[in-house]
Amino acid sequence: MTHKLQNPIIPGFYPDPSICRVGEDFYLACSSFELSPGVPIFHSKDLAHWEQISYAIGPENGFVMEKGSMVGGVMAPTLRYHNGLFYILNTNFADKGNYIVTAENPAGPWSMPHYLEDVPGIDASIFFDDDGQCYIMGTGNVWDNGAGQMERGIWLAKYDIEHYKMAGEPFTIFNSALRVGSAPEAPHLYHIGDYYYLMIAEGGTEHYHAVMVARSKELFTFYEGCPANPVLTHRHMGFRSPLINMGHADFVDLPDGSWFAVMLGSRLIEGKCKNLGRETFICPVIWERDWPLFSPETGKVEMEYDAPACLPWTEYPAEETFDDFDSDKLAFCWNTWGIPAKGIVTVADSKVKLRCIHQSLTDELESMFGVEKTDDKYVSALLRRQRAINTTATCQMTFTPGGTESAGMAVVQAMNHQYHLERTVDHGRQVLRLVRYTAEYPCPPYFPGFTSKTSGEVVAETDWANADIVLQIQMEGETFTVRYGADRDNLTTLCVADGSLINPEKVGCMAGTTVGMFASGNGTDSNNVATFDWFELK
Repeated sequence: MTHKLQNPIIPGFYPDPSICRVGEDFYLACSSFELSPGVPIFHSKDLAHWEQISYAIGPENGFVMEKGSMVGGVMAPTLRYHNGLFYILNTNFADKGNYIVTAENPAGPWSMPHYLEDVPGIDASIFFDDDGQCYIMGTGNVWDNGAGQMERGIWLAKYDIEHYKMAGEPFTIFNSALRVGSAPEAPHLYHIGDYYYLMIAEGGTEHYHAVMVARSKELFTFYEGCPANPVLTHRHMGFRSPLINMGHADFVDLPDGSWFAVMLGSRLIEGKCKNLGRETFICPVIWERDWPLFSPETGKVEMEYDAPACLPWTEYPAEETFDDFDSDKLAFCWNTWGIPAKGIVTVADSKVKLRCIHQSLTDELESMFGVEKTDDKYVSALLRRQRAINTTATCQMTFTPGGTESAGMAVVQAMNHQYHLERTVDHGRQVLRLVRYTAEYPCPPYFPGFTSKTSGEVVAETDWANADIVLQIQMEGETFTVRYGADRDNLTTLCVADGSLINPEKVGCMAGTTVGMFASGNGTDSNNVATFDWFELK
């Protein structure tokens, strides 16, 4: 029997994969944006099955994260191993920018962040050469176009990894593979054979995303672009291709000398939407004439490949679909949005309790730049990623709202595009309702001139006075069937909603859908809590 690698190898909102091999073990890190804990770390023996073993950053090692638009925060980590130590270099837009954390064991503990005050730009990355020397690279307006203008490109410098500081001046090694190529970013450097290979992303992380490669026999020179660039993209396959947005890749070699690459991509739902966001995919790589050839014979990422025969087929227990919160420690699948103050989200006595605080999941959006940082940018919520196109979320809640309070289940996309199935008070009546939130804005929040206006619309409503209720949202593609009842075996349909209306196309799929439990005072703090006995996502 020939085993298969099934794409995506890590489904759901796990973008920007970076991979390394240490002996017979593979480790992979992903972006987490505004979720906490941050930077999930996965382990595999066979490249097919992956188990999450840790987060690289959390409250225990000084993680700072704010709830915003869901497209800010932590992105584009690089994971590398050198001389008994794992390194993650990453950018945190909610804190001081670029930082490095280290660990002897990728399962943790990870060190406190070493902030890199002398490292500019985004998507910074590190490279250890064969002689042990460390180098650092990043992006910025560093390429002189000859007309007196500096354009975006890739820079490289020697780095003192023991003292976390530059050991040389940045040198521009590349601009972009395509003439006026947009958004050259996500650089990774490798020493393979006689060449240093630079791999970057171009075209932005949406439909025109692509992988580009350049090479040189010297480190500090302008690199030669591969004549086959882009070496991987799906942008030529049209807007209705089932797999789109392929890019942001990282190489890994196998014990038998073969090569693979991981990259982000998105599955298209019903030919138009990318609810799951950017997921982690894989494809084989071979070398021809000293250039990499991705996915030989087809040139595109396939849904499956033969698994490497040199690796031991190693399965792990599936992620739990049902959580009764019997453990005081939350499973890896759960995240908060921002880092809430103590006592807002508690897990004890086999229950989750969420306090009704003034912050809302749909507080008005702000620009990512020039806004004063405060210590109250968080919400009272526990969320987990939607990992399959057809998914049903069900939970049991005990809650009696008063005033402006609401609590229940939320389906959360970026940019205030959400559905709330909530218990609340409407003109003195105790009700259950489904509310759809969307936002209008002229540009993403990482562009100048960002403004926004969030609107909510009640899709359906019914009277419900009991404190106890079971809530369910069944997501079949873009058809969301919403149900409720006194127990899970006797549910009534409240309505059928259109999931495509909460896919914010202006920022594409920077983040994927999360679903979970929430509570809010919607502008007013109170001590009232919503209590959840269990939650199921299957």
